[in-house]
This record gives sequence, structure tokens and C-alpha cells, in this order.
Amino acid sequence: MRRPPVDPALAGPRLGRTGLVLAQILVVALFAVLGARLWYLQIPMADHYRDLAVANHHQRLVVPATRGQILDATGRPMVANRTELVVSADYHELLGMDDGGEKVLTDLSEVLDVPVEQLRQRMRLCGPEVERPCWPGSPYQPVTLAEDIEPSVALQIMESSDDFPGITAQAHAVREYPNGARAGQVLGYLQPVTQEELEAREELRTQFTGIDQVGRDGLEAVYDSQLRGIAGVRTLGVNNHGEVMDVISDRPPQAGMHIVTHLDMGVQEIVEEALAEGMRGARPRYKADSGAAIVMDVRNGGIVAMASLPTYDPAIWQGGIDQETFDELLSTEAGEPLLSRAVQGQYPPGSTFKVSSLSAAVENGYSLRSTYACPGSVNIAGQNYQNYAGGGHGTISLHQAIVVSCNTIFYNFGYQLWLKDGGLEPEGEPKEAMAEMARGYGFGAPTGIDLPYETSGRIPDREWKRTFWEETRENNCRRGEEGYPEVAETNPSHAAYLKLLAYEQCVEGFQWRAGEAVNFAIGQGDVLVSPLQLVRAYAAIANGGTVYEPRVARALVSADGSVVEEIEPVVAGRVPVKDETIRYLQNALEEVPKTGTGGGAFAGFPQDKVSIAGKTGSADAQNRQVSSWFVSYAPADDPQFAVVVFVSQGGTGGTTSAPIARKIYEGIYGFGDFDEPALPGGEPRAELPEVRSDGSIDPLDR
Repeated sequence: MRRPPVDPALAGPRLGRTGLVLAQILVVALFAVLGARLWYLQIPMADHYRDLAVANHHQRLVVPATRGQILDATGRPMVANRTELVVSADYHELLGMDDGGEKVLTDLSEVLDVPVEQLRQRMRLCGPEVERPCWPGSPYQPVTLAEDIEPSVALQIMESSDDFPGITAQAHAVREYPNGARAGQVLGYLQPVTQEELEAREELRTQFTGIDQVGRDGLEAVYDSQLRGIAGVRTLGVNNHGEVMDVISDRPPQAGMHIVTHLDMGVQEIVEEALAEGMRGARPRYKADSGAAIVMDVRNGGIVAMASLPTYDPAIWQGGIDQETFDELLSTEAGEPLLSRAVQGQYPPGSTFKVSSLSAAVENGYSLRSTYACPGSVNIAGQNYQNYAGGGHGTISLHQAIVVSCNTIFYNFGYQLWLKDGGLEPEGEPKEAMAEMARGYGFGAPTGIDLPYETSGRIPDREWKRTFWEETRENNCRRGEEGYPEVAETNPSHAAYLKLLAYEQCVEGFQWRAGEAVNFAIGQGDVLVSPLQLVRAYAAIANGGTVYEPRVARALVSADGSVVEEIEPVVAGRVPVKDETIRYLQNALEEVPKTGTGGGAFAGFPQDKVSIAGKTGSADAQNRQVSSWFVSYAPADDPQFAVVVFVSQGGTGGTTSAPIARKIYEGIYGFGDFDEPALPGGEPRAELPEVRSDGSIDPLDR
């Protein structure tokens, strides 16, 4: 059946109504979407867009804080601040110029009267293949091109900013070292913040001002956070043209805290000059290539003075350092002046180590009341061992063994305790009495001093020997097979010995042998200590057995003096010996500078006024001249100070280091060539210097 055709006149109106409905629905939907979007922008995203709007009219500035000073015990500045005008460049802005900033640098060189090549060099980023001078900091902070410029030059650059795009001239606080190189390694220095440090340290990143520097060594590095203070934040209202309209908020910077140290610069000067004079006196007979000396407060571990020679002036780092100077700081020919021998050096201690060996022997069955044979030499396990001077002293007490420094008694102690452990084939867990006692005195581990890069020293034992053998075995085996062809041409017998030694180390090098135990007992062989570890051990003997963590810093004081945070002494442990043994050692050490190996150096010293207790040491090392030690404390009847002196390749302890120590004591107490004592009353400073509310410092009288 056919459907009748639709009348067009009837169809049109019905289709028009459908389209109208659809259009209305579409309009309603569009309004709904628009409304939802408006709600989303005005409600959930309101804070976000408000912040963006504020950012368009506010500018946030980080204001650097003044870095705290480092003061000696009397309140006199060892590191202070001064303000100078500095010219800097925006690394990325200059690099982005068509000529890489060449025209700007050329024009700037004329104004500064500095060769343009020097400016180019300082614009380079430091790296392994880049020679100094170069920029050691982050490329996102201004690169320093010139320091301490004249105000007229800075004004010319600022007034001609269109001619020097990317260049700024502004005041910058820099460190000042009133005492030059005195205590250089202890104080440390500053360098620009690196990109790695910005990423690793949140407090740097959130307070970054663009001109920040951080401590790279010494106290500057360890107490960097306290010294730097807290940066301020200033929020400025600006218009669309970037013009400042008003100050919205202003949180002023909080200046860094001052560090008051245990150091006394009067004593520090005496120590450094005595060490330098003693090293000069040891030459030319001995190389005397480096040295260290420390004065420690035995009652709390405070460092009154710390010297290391050769040294350097921390001011050389300011404004960049040239490659020649940088290489010299690290070169062995110049004596590696960047290295602190006092904290980072490690050397065989020689006979100064006998206090530990005696303690180990007594705690393991040997009597303080017995006497012991001190022949000129002894034969142990087929090897002959001699006293240092070759002669014997008959049968003597342990007291006298310390006074005359009898090696052969201590050789036997080392050998007998080695046998007790089972010798080459110990059964069960060996006691390692000598090594354990040494660790009880604080050797073989960092002391915990508040200075960076401290060495651990080395106390060898069976476990260490096996580890060392495993690490070196492959090389020793190869050397044993190949021999020493270069030595064989000039010294065949020595080459044969080296080849045999290498083979022996390859096959049996894990064994702790009798000879190693014997040498250990007199502080030779593989034993290594730092001067700091040694002076701490003797300070423990002086104070009755307490081992302190050494400290340079004594207190942190706010810039207005309102907050004082004293750094309390930290007890690291006690020497594991009986009180009787401590008193015995004290009596023996007091005799050394009177009638023993230190007697010649202290002849004529007023021992009736200040009695000195101490021990000499003369340490041998392969292919080196003998090194000189003297470690001591005073007054012997009421100990205040422990003093250690070390001179690398400087001769015997009695002839080189002991006279240096005497000069230090004379300076402290006002004897000999010194008219006045460096420390009134012969005691460390009891009170702290006062920092006034206006920021000035009231130093103590010397």
C-alpha cells in the first residue's frame, strides 16, 4: 500500500520547531559550561590567580645577612668583615649576546683598567680542564669580575647601565684576616656557592641572594650555617613599568652568630714562631720539610693553639686564585700548605707511643713493681732489634724504661703478648692487647674535632693485615713473578730481596708476624697517628684518664650579644687502665725532661716553678730521615696544658721537638726571652668576651 505524499506546507513548521528546541538546548549547555568554568576559575583556582596577580605587582628581594666573626678567646677578631665595591656579570645574559658579551667585556676593561683577557678568564666556569682564574660558583649567580674598585668607577658603571648590559656594581661584604696566615688551616676560607651545593642544601637554596659564599675549610666550613645567619626578605610594590611604588613587607636579615674559640692568638703566635725557628735550626742537617704543634686544655679538650707548617694566608682565595698559586697550595714541592699536619697528617709516633704499650703490658700481667732487662739489643724470632742509641741500661724499672726510652723492654712486651695470642696461628679470637689499648687511648679513629677532613690514623692488627693483604695480593703476586728489572741493573742483591719479599707477601702476607708486633710496641711499622690524637692521649694521662673530643669553638654569640650558646666539653671515653697505672705514667713522664731523653732540651728551665712532664720520640720511615716528636703537659702537679710538637724529617725528639716545646712553655708562662706570660696566671681564659648590644666587642685583657 503506497503512503500518501507529505504536504510541504504541513512539514515545514514541524521541522522548524525541532531545530529551535535543539538550539535552545545548545545555548543552555554552553551557558552551563561557561558557568562551570567561571566557578572553577573563581573558587578552586582563586588563590592561584590571586598569587599571579600579586606577583605582577610585587617584587620579592632576598637581603643577605652579615656573616658572623670568628674571635679568639680574648674576643679579638681572627676573621672579620669589611665592605668593598664589586663588579659582577650575569653569565647567561652575556653568553646570550650575539658576540658572547665580547664588546661589553672590552668596554668594561677600559673602565676598570684591567686587561680584557683577565675578564674573559674570570668569566669561564671552573672545571677539570680549565685553568684558574675561573668562576668556581654557580652560573646562575653573578660572576665576580673585579673587587675593591673605586666608588667613582662603580658610579660610572651604574650611570651607564645601557652601555654595560648584564654588568652590576654593588657593595659586597668580604672576609678580612687581621693576622694574615696565623692559624690559616684552622680558620678556613670562603668560596662562591656551587650549583651542586644549591641543590643539596635547602637553606642555601631558599635564601640564595646571588652573591652567597660558603665555607670551604676549617671553622668556616664546619660552622657555615651558624656564621651565615638568616637572609631577610623585602617585598616591594611595583607598577606595570617596574617602578617601585612602596614597601609591602620587610623582614630584615638576621646577622650570623660570632664564634668565640678556645684559641689564643698570643699563644698561637708563639707556637708558630717557635715551630718555624726550630725547623730552621734543624736544617741543613735534616730536611725538616713540615711540622705541627698543638696546645690543648687538658681539662676540656679546648684547642688553645694549633699550628701547621708550611701554611698559607686564607685571603689568597678572595677574588679568584690563579693557577700557579692554586697548584702551589697542593704541590709536594711547596709542602702542601693547604694540608693541616696537625689534624690530617698521620705518622709513626715512635717512642711517644710507649705509654700505650706500657699500659697494655701492665693490664695484661706485667707488674709495675718488677724490674726488666734492658740490653743494647735482643734477638726475637731470628731478627736482631736494638735500642735507638745502641747501648743498654741493665735491669731497670718500667719507670726508668720510660725515662731512658728503652726499646728492648718494649720489644719483648710486644713479642710476648703476640705469643699469648697464638703467634702466627692464633687459636680462637686473639686478644690483640696492644691494639686494643691503643684504641682505648683514642688512636686509630677520628677524635671528633670540629674541623673537617680529619684523618683516622692506623692501628694495625691481624684483621687489618688480612684486609690489606687481600687488597694488595694481586699486585704483590705480579711483582713477585716479574721481579724488579730496573733495580736489578743497579743493585742485584736488593732486587732479589724485593722479589722474595713480594712473593712472601703474595703467599703469606695475611699473617701478623712477630716483627710487626715488635715494631708496634715502639710506635713503628704500620702504626700511624696524627699529632692531634697524640696530644689528646697525653692530655688524658694528665687529667687522670678522661679522653675528650677536642674543640676549637667554645661558644656561639649572637651579633647583639643577647644569645650565648656555650659549646660544652664532650667526653669520648676513659683510658682503660687502673688509676695506679695513670699515676705511674705521670711520675715517669715528669722525670723525662729532668734526667731522661728530654733533659738536655730543658736544662736550665725553671722546673721548680712549672714542672714539665713529657716524652720524646724519634720515628723512622722507609726512604725518609728520622722524624722528631715531643709530647708533654704542664704543670706536672696541676696539669693545664698539653703540648705536642712534630717535625717531619727533623731529627731526634730530644734535639729538635723538645726545644720547640720548651720555647712554647716559656712563652705561655713568661720565662726566658718573654717578659710577660701569654696567658696571665698560666691558665686558659675562664670568662667569655662580651658582645655589646650595639654589636661591638669588649675584648678581655691579655
